[in-house]
Amino acid sequence: DPCQNGGHWTGIGCACPPNVEGTLCQFGASTINITAELGLSVVMLARVTNRNFSEDMGDTSSTAYRSFVDEFSRTMDRIYHNVSGYRGTQVLTLTRGSVVVNYKVLLHQPAGDTSFDHRARQLLEAANTTAQPRNCSHSAAQVPGTPWGVGRGQGSPDWCFSSPELCRKYTPANFNRYYYPYRIQSSLLCVTNCTLNVPGSINCNSG
Repeated sequence: DPCQNGGHWTGIGCACPPNVEGTLCQFGASTINITAELGLSVVMLARVTNRNFSEDMGDTSSTAYRSFVDEFSRTMDRIYHNVSGYRGTQVLTLTRGSVVVNYKVLLHQPAGDTSFDHRARQLLEAANTTAQPRNCSHSAAQVPGTPWGVGRGQGSPDWCFSSPELCRKYTPANFNRYYYPYRIQSSLLCVTNCTLNVPGSINCNSG
C-alpha cells in the first residue's frame, strides 16, 4: 500500500482522509475551513466587582461555582437579549480579581446581511451601556494585523483569541504543527506559510 497519512489503496489510486491530498496522500490541504466546527461565538472577559473569588469557585462541580454561573448567565441574558442571534452564554473559567469571568457568547448563524463583526459590536455596546459598578471592564481583543488576537480591548471573535493550538485539533496529525488560524471575512481558516494569498506566504512549489 503506497498511500500515506491514513490513506488507503483502492486498487486504482489512494483514497485520502479529510484535509489530506496528493496522489499518495502525501500533502496536507493548503487551506482548511473550520468555521462550521467552531460555530459562531464571541469570547469576552468580564470583571465582576461585587463578588469575591473563593477557592471552591475554581471547582466546576461545587455549589459556589454553579450558583455564580447561574446568576451570571441570567444577568448576561438580560444584557444581550436584544442582540441579533443571541442564544446564551457559556462560562469558560472563573479566576481571581474580584471575580474575572472568561465566557463565550453563543450566536445563531446570521440572517441576511448581518455580519459577524456587526453582531460582535452589538454585544460590546450592550455590555458597555448597561449600568455597572465602577471598575467593571471587558478585555481580550483582536490585534489588527495579526492572524489571532492577544491583547487589550473590548471583546473578540472566538477565532481571534485562539493560538495555533486551535488548528491542531482539525488538521492532519503529521502536518498540524505547520497550521495556524487565519480569519477572512466571517470564516476561520487553518492555513500554512504555503497557502496562496495569505500575508507572508511563500512559494512552496509542490509541497
